[in-house]
Amino acid sequence: MAQPEWGAPPQTSNKAVASLICGVILCFVPSSIAAVILGHLALSDIKRSAGRMAGQGMAVAGLVMGYIGIVFTAIFAVAILLTMRNTLRHDVPGNESAAIQTMKTYDQALKAYAAKCPQQGYPTSLVRLGPGGGDCSRANLVEMRLAMARPAKLGYVFSYNPGIEGKEHVTVFALVASPVQPGFTGTRYFYLDDSGVIRQASSHIIGPRSDPVDSPESEQGQDDKQDKKEEE
Repeated sequence: MAQPEWGAPPQTSNKAVASLICGVILCFVPSSIAAVILGHLALSDIKRSAGRMAGQGMAVAGLVMGYIGIVFTAIFAVAILLTMRNTLRHDVPGNESAAIQTMKTYDQALKAYAAKCPQQGYPTSLVRLGPGGGDCSRANLVEMRLAMARPAKLGYVFSYNPGIEGKEHVTVFALVASPVQPGFTGTRYFYLDDSGVIRQASSHIIGPRSDPVDSPESEQGQDDKQDKKEEE
């Protein structure tokens, strides 16, 4: 029977080496996660080897660097998220102006569609306004990102509701622009119907009786709200 080689030097754990490499050289997720997993596996193997395996220091170093990398990545991701949120919040006037302009684009496109397809009237979906052959199924009146079931653009999402008489003839519609994150991407809601008047409100309760965007009273009200925010 062969006797164990008691004088042989302990073998360094490959998992410990890999953990150190992932933790030090590649100090970002997912490499940091790999460093943590390999470090724990290496320590477990070294403990069970009863001295026949080395590399505990490298495994511990890989673990430490791996956890540091995970924390650093999380902080970095949160910082980017907060920066994006603050950027959108600071550009609320720009987002709202873009939403109003988009509503005007839809108004022109919807009227053009109704003139092109008198038997259909207004489209049953905004998808029908998008790029295509120029017929009633794809009228080629708006860009692709606006020709979706529920388009979103610069912090606003647009919801289209056609009014249908009979099976297919659409004589009225309602289009609502809502901020994706109220208070951050926008403070106002906008409404458009077949009358062609764009209206606004400070909450989701909006409709044909809301104030028109271009009315002097509504503009003064928005100016007062903006002044109050700046004072705060």
